[in-house]
Amino acid sequence: MRRGEARKMALGCSQGGRWCARAPWGRPVLRRPPAARVSEGVEAGSPSRPYAAAAAGGEELLEVCWRRHFLRGGAEPRPVAWRDYLSGCHPGFGPLGAALRGNLASQWWDSALAFREQVLAVDAPLHGPPAAGAAPAGQGLRLLPSETLREALRGGGCSREPGGPSLEELLGSAGALRESLLPGALAQYASCLELVNKRLPCGLAQVGVCFHSIPESEHHNKTPVRIGERTTSLLAWFSSPRTAGQWLDYWLRQRLQWWRKFAVGPSNFSSSDFQDEEGRRGFDLHYSFPWGTETIETLKNLGDTELLQLYPGDSSKLLGRDGRKNVVPHVLSVSGNLDRGALAYLFDSLQLAENPLTKKRNSQRKVLKLHPCLAPLKVALDVGKGPTTELRQV
Repeated sequence: MRRGEARKMALGCSQGGRWCARAPWGRPVLRRPPAARVSEGVEAGSPSRPYAAAAAGGEELLEVCWRRHFLRGGAEPRPVAWRDYLSGCHPGFGPLGAALRGNLASQWWDSALAFREQVLAVDAPLHGPPAAGAAPAGQGLRLLPSETLREALRGGGCSREPGGPSLEELLGSAGALRESLLPGALAQYASCLELVNKRLPCGLAQVGVCFHSIPESEHHNKTPVRIGERTTSLLAWFSSPRTAGQWLDYWLRQRLQWWRKFAVGPSNFSSSDFQDEEGRRGFDLHYSFPWGTETIETLKNLGDTELLQLYPGDSSKLLGRDGRKNVVPHVLSVSGNLDRGALAYLFDSLQLAENPLTKKRNSQRKVLKLHPCLAPLKVALDVGKGPTTELRQV
């Protein structure tokens, strides 16, 4: 490798995976340099093979992730298991794990916004006042000062002051924690429609943290109800009712191809279809963990119900142009769990490689062979001259 080539290679890595070239609509292209993958702890040309994490239920990978600071939790009083990381109730990602998830989010943004004038990035607060059509006071995650709640409970659900609000009224007026990115995106649809000249199809994209209650079946002993959090990606795609089914199939192909292109074992990513109680069609994208499949992304055709509920009695604000017709669009929700996606790639990347630093036979080490676009650490070596064998073993 020449010195100039090494500089280009290092520059490409430092820019967060620019080896993944952008492509026009629906044609993601993956261009790799001669060294196809940069592996954490694997030298160039080192023989490696996939490691069956299922043999130990993932415990050995968990130890590797703690030791290499991809995940936190190794020093916790209560043992942290994979179920805790999947549910979103865990000590958090380590420095390298946060960088891995950040690179995954960066690649998601590139796939959502590259050469797509119809897709706009939006943002919404983590919490806010209850919106129209929100869950009743007894449901959802509410924000209420502890002292106010304590006073209401001491009064048996009623305020001690005459004429003061009851506990039910306090909960009804309390701010709600965000459980999905979709309501915040839909609330900005009418204003963003002007930016695309009211032309369909168009989309709104966002990445952010959402909160959820941990199911009672996953509680440990007598632990109170816990709240988990997850980093979520959302593409809300608005299309005419006539083409909504075609767009759903299109995004299914694109998203499944996107998850597979970073994987050592692409076949571990799969999809399944479903219908909700209202008969709306959708797809789940899964990753095959040692204990079974887990959903990492959900695609769903929501119809026009959610939009019409946001603008009751005034649907003229929702009309978009489909050719010569003005129609209320159908909403396609493409929602991914980037935390679970990062965990999936950690399982996918675990391999066994021969250790070149020892002369012992059958001496192997566990390595994480991550895709260059996702690897938190990027390294480039100029091995044109000098002790090439020693440099490759670094």
